[in-house]
Amino acid sequence: MHVLIVHAHPEPQSFNTAMKSLAAETLTSAGHTVEVSDLYEMGWNPVASVEDFASRKNPDYLTYALEQRHGYESGTIAPDIAAEIEKLKRADLVIFNFPLFWFSVPAMMKGWIDRVLVSGLCYGGMRFYDQGGLKGKKALVALTLGGREHMFGPEAIHGELVDGMLRPLLRGTLAYTGMTVLPPFIGYHIPYLKPEAR
Repeated sequence: MHVLIVHAHPEPQSFNTAMKSLAAETLTSAGHTVEVSDLYEMGWNPVASVEDFASRKNPDYLTYALEQRHGYESGTIAPDIAAEIEKLKRADLVIFNFPLFWFSVPAMMKGWIDRVLVSGLCYGGMRFYDQGGLKGKKALVALTLGGREHMFGPEAIHGELVDGMLRPLLRGTLAYTGMTVLPPFIGYHIPYLKPEAR
C-alpha cells in the first residue's frame, strides 16, 4: 500500500508532528511506502488564485473550479499543485494530520484541499460520492485538539465532533471525492498533557 500523509502543524516538536513521524516509520516498517507533504515545512501556499494557472480558459472571469479542470487537463496548472496531485494519484491511503483550529482544519490544510482536490479529477460532472474521482482510495483524519472528550457530544458544550463539526471535511470533502473515510483518530486535550501521557 502507498500512503500519503498530509501534515499541517506549525511546530516541529508538536504531538501532531510526532504522530506523523511515527506513522511514517510504522507504515514503512510494515512494508508500505510513504510520502509526506509537510505543508509548513514546504512553505505551502494556501491561497487559491489566478496564479494557479499558466493559461486560462476564461481570462476575463475566474471560476476557480472550471480553471482547475482546464489547467489539469491542459497541463498548465501550477507546478506545486501538479506535484501534490501526482502524490495523491499514487496514494492508496491519505492521512490528514492536523490540530483542530476553530472547529476546522488549519488554513494550510484548507488551502491544500482547495488547490489540490481539483475539478475534473477529484470531482465535477458526475464525479461525486461513490462515483468520485478518488474512488478506491481511503482517507484517515488524525487530529488533535485542546478540549476534553466530555466536552463533545449531543448534550455537551461544543456539540458533536464527528457528526457535527467534522462532517464538512469527512462527508463534504473526502467522501464527496469518492474516498472511503475511515474512523478518525482524535487526540483530546493534547496541549495540556504531560509528555508521558501523550
